[in-house]
Amino acid sequence: MTLTEHTSYDIVVVGTGAAGTAAALEAAQHGATVLLLEKGRHTGGSSNYTEGLFAVDSYLQQAQNIHVSATDVLKEEVDYSKYRADSRIWRQYLDDSANTVQWLKDQGVEYEGVQAMGAGEATWHIYKGMGQAVLHDALQPKAQSLGVEMLTSTTVTALHQADNGTITGVTIQDAGTKETQAIATSAVILATGGYLNNPEMMASLTHYDTRRLIPVSSGKGTGDGLQLAWDAGAQKYGTGMAMLFGGYLKDPAEPSFKYMASQMETAAGQQPLLWLNEHGERFVDEAVVYNFSYAGNALYTQNQVFSILDQGVIDRMAQDGNFMGLGVYVRRGEKMTKLQSEIDAAVTAKKPFIFKADTIDELAAKMHLPVDQVTKSVQTYNQYCDNGQDADFGKNPDYLVKVATGPYYGFELNVGAFCTMGGLKVTTANEVLDTTGNTIQGLYAAGNDAAGLTGDTYGPNMPGTCVGYAFYSGRNSGRHAASYANQQALTTN
Repeated sequence: MTLTEHTSYDIVVVGTGAAGTAAALEAAQHGATVLLLEKGRHTGGSSNYTEGLFAVDSYLQQAQNIHVSATDVLKEEVDYSKYRADSRIWRQYLDDSANTVQWLKDQGVEYEGVQAMGAGEATWHIYKGMGQAVLHDALQPKAQSLGVEMLTSTTVTALHQADNGTITGVTIQDAGTKETQAIATSAVILATGGYLNNPEMMASLTHYDTRRLIPVSSGKGTGDGLQLAWDAGAQKYGTGMAMLFGGYLKDPAEPSFKYMASQMETAAGQQPLLWLNEHGERFVDEAVVYNFSYAGNALYTQNQVFSILDQGVIDRMAQDGNFMGLGVYVRRGEKMTKLQSEIDAAVTAKKPFIFKADTIDELAAKMHLPVDQVTKSVQTYNQYCDNGQDADFGKNPDYLVKVATGPYYGFELNVGAFCTMGGLKVTTANEVLDTTGNTIQGLYAAGNDAAGLTGDTYGPNMPGTCVGYAFYSGRNSGRHAASYANQQALTTN
């Protein structure tokens, strides 16, 4: 008995998220036979929760007279990365980004439109139905119609190589029966989504305090593809970065993704209002939330952080809208009509992240912070609000909102994270490089497994660059792998 329909394929793709699915479809469109593997019972991974992709000069932007210079974006992103990003990879990604938007449309993907996030440009192409619709309603059915064989609950346990390191096959295993099978192939594309959900790898490869890190993902990013490649002689490169997105509420009784659409989460973790550390002190210009990755970094400078809201700002956000949203889950400027009821429910349920009091002194005591220092910090902050000038950190006066109307609420903030990026050094064709800088023939990496797009901090001023690169690099690796497999077939014949 075999696990697959065939024992040989031109290409084996590992992972069914944006990168893997795009790779499989693109390869099939170029005539390759493809086996697409998913270790879980359900396909798509964290890509199911994505909202839209980055692009410049797309047909949607042209229709709205939105002009963004690709070269300016390249310079901004490479500079932002402190030149740890690969300019060549960014150049090709940017130049093909409009084609990727069009390619997705050609496969049946529908878009809501183009928008900006935070202080960024209008480069975020929001698709209808989120990534779930893109993958399950458009790309995967199209891939299967072209003959791509897709297996779930199936892992790759080893890469097979010739004496010179060239990829010759894989060993796959059924997650339930543990049955294994050897598959012959000319090329393998690794698109397994990084290692955010592998505590050991996070502890050894990053500097984050993982006790405070809250992964908001499918839970399947455990570094499988990276380990396969490293075992095959690939260069370990570009690790250490997670895509942080600012303050997030930790609730042991609920799955972490539940709070993404919560107005309470957005009010507590994403507003440019008042943060206090474990000593009851302000420590940053809270408008850092407009770059959510920077906000994550800022939160990590302290051992503990609390967001302070009074009834006045809660009522204001309900009536007039929030200052800052959370992607398309809670829109920027959205009226927070559910906020009070969500807060009341959390207080009633005695959720561990929320504290309520009639006075600031009482609130400080409940949060186990020094009462005198919290009182002093709030009084000083309120004076800055009255004066319209933040003498400590220079926060925009538009965000200086007094904490003066009870009841008062404190929210303990942990740090949310969507994914990691990096681990394998790749060429502009997404070929994996070994420890000497040479390609491992037949091995490709796409999406979050590939390094070259970021430095130590994700750049959210151009939202959707991560999933946009996943689609692009998947297509790029699929196209090049199909060409390589065809050359191998011609050589052997």
